[in-house]
Amino acid sequence: MTKPFAFATVLIALAAVLPASAFAQNAPPSVTVAKPIVREVIDNDEFIGRFRAVDEVAVRSRVGGYLQEVHFKDGTIVKKGDLLFVIDQRPFQTALNEANAALEVARSTLTFADAQFKRADALVKSGSQAIQTLDDRRREFASAEANVRGAEAAVERAKLDLEYTNITAPISGRVDRRLISPGSLVQTDQTVLTTIVSLDPIDFYFDVDERRLLSYADTARAAGTQLQEGGSELPVTVTIGDFQQSAFDGKLNFAENRVDDQTGTMRIRARLPNPDYILQPGLFGRIQIGGSLPYRAILVPDEAIGSDQNERVVYVLAEDGSVSTKPVRTGPRLYGYRVIRDGMTGDETIVVNGLMRIRPGIKVAAESITLPPERQDDVPETISAEQLQ
Repeated sequence: MTKPFAFATVLIALAAVLPASAFAQNAPPSVTVAKPIVREVIDNDEFIGRFRAVDEVAVRSRVGGYLQEVHFKDGTIVKKGDLLFVIDQRPFQTALNEANAALEVARSTLTFADAQFKRADALVKSGSQAIQTLDDRRREFASAEANVRGAEAAVERAKLDLEYTNITAPISGRVDRRLISPGSLVQTDQTVLTTIVSLDPIDFYFDVDERRLLSYADTARAAGTQLQEGGSELPVTVTIGDFQQSAFDGKLNFAENRVDDQTGTMRIRARLPNPDYILQPGLFGRIQIGGSLPYRAILVPDEAIGSDQNERVVYVLAEDGSVSTKPVRTGPRLYGYRVIRDGMTGDETIVVNGLMRIRPGIKVAAESITLPPERQDDVPETISAEQLQ
């Protein structure tokens, strides 16, 4: 009687520490089920590229002289026509004065030559002077007219040189630091004073390999456009390293006219508005570009996809509450979901949470939910324990 008594004692002790449900019959596992999302989508491909300014100018002086004034702060935003530098204007003002004086001399010479010509013409008509003298006066008058035109051109050139001493911004954008200080000698068309880069809009350049390029060309032909047409302006989105910043929208507007024979890639450009100057030339980014025509897609959460040996499967809920596996072929991730290429019709009810508690053939306690049309796609993909098997 000792052994039965000891066994009963153990059972009483277990009953004291375990809940009553441990001795009850196993209840159906609880799972969450939902209908997959069915919507028209376009497959996106991602490329890494770099932002570049639409316009970039190295500011030089068109006249030589000593730098006198600087009228901007390093790194500020300037507008086209803003005054940046002033070169010592005194030599150029003197040259303009000399040109104006020479013009006055030329005009007085022209007045005298005109009077001489008219006098000789009257004398020739009266027979008091030879025709040869009239020809000489005509030549002197024409020469005086040419001298006046030359003097006027000299004045215009002197005015232009004086105007060039005020160096203004040729474009709007962000100016770099000044590269020389006041008092330094500026060489005509040689000395770089500063640089300016435009910021709005801004360009994004990236390279596409041959395989994807041919695929895009087929897609473009099917859509009735050409990949290299500047006017096609296909919409794209670009993201930067700051994940707190939302994606930027832009449009493709240029593709090179040939594939690089060394790299096997073609460079393509997208142009994006940048009114807040968030995007800067030189930044890296990731561009999303549509890689297919619109098609009807079935979207499911990643956590609803399990593994059965070398196959991907989803668990489908039957009318009697049992679950079974259905092999699927997965595609890219869109709108926070995984695209199902093959294996589903979109009418199934699938298990989206609780895969670790079920196996094919058992009945489950299902709680039905409705999946949102989109989910945040900036979180790491969830891999279930079944997928790791």
